[in-house]
Amino acid sequence: MKTLQYPVESDFEIKKSRFIGRVETIHSHAEGLARIAALWQQHPEARHVCYVMLVRGQVRQSDDGEPSGTAARPMLNVLQHKGLDNVLASVVRYFGGIKLGAGGLVRAYSQAISDPLNTAELIEVRPQSTVVIHFQYEHESLVRHLADQYGLNLDVQYAERVTAQVSGEIQALEPFLEMANSQLRGELIHDGACLNAP
Repeated sequence: MKTLQYPVESDFEIKKSRFIGRVETIHSHAEGLARIAALWQQHPEARHVCYVMLVRGQVRQSDDGEPSGTAARPMLNVLQHKGLDNVLASVVRYFGGIKLGAGGLVRAYSQAISDPLNTAELIEVRPQSTVVIHFQYEHESLVRHLADQYGLNLDVQYAERVTAQVSGEIQALEPFLEMANSQLRGELIHDGACLNAP
């Protein structure tokens, strides 16, 4: 999957209606909803603020009063066609008094998102996760060394045993766990918790 290096925008007029499209990176639906609220504050006279949020493959969308299927769905189609994730696509519409019809709306909302994406700098998204492991104190330096080798981060807590949250790219976690367990001759305890990172 891909996301944006930088936010991109479009601003155009069709039959006196102004469409302001924006696509930007987000990391949660809550972040996206806060951005939509900010758009309403920036554009209090707008008739519609339609949006699509894609976060870790989960979709949230709104036609915001436009006829069903004429705003968010075409915007989502553009995002999916580009293979994007962790993005918010929003379109602010100032109604110009002339109805565009369903086909006109679909074209306008698609264009408001596709035009800026044509010049966007896309970057690869590598899924992240976190696992919790437990091990004896004498193995800490080995576990830290392996985590460094695999490009993973450790958040260590000390109690009767060492407990560490290991976070990083999913594709690095599995081989790290296998290698650590092998090096510690089966003494590594992985509690099975795998938490999706934001």
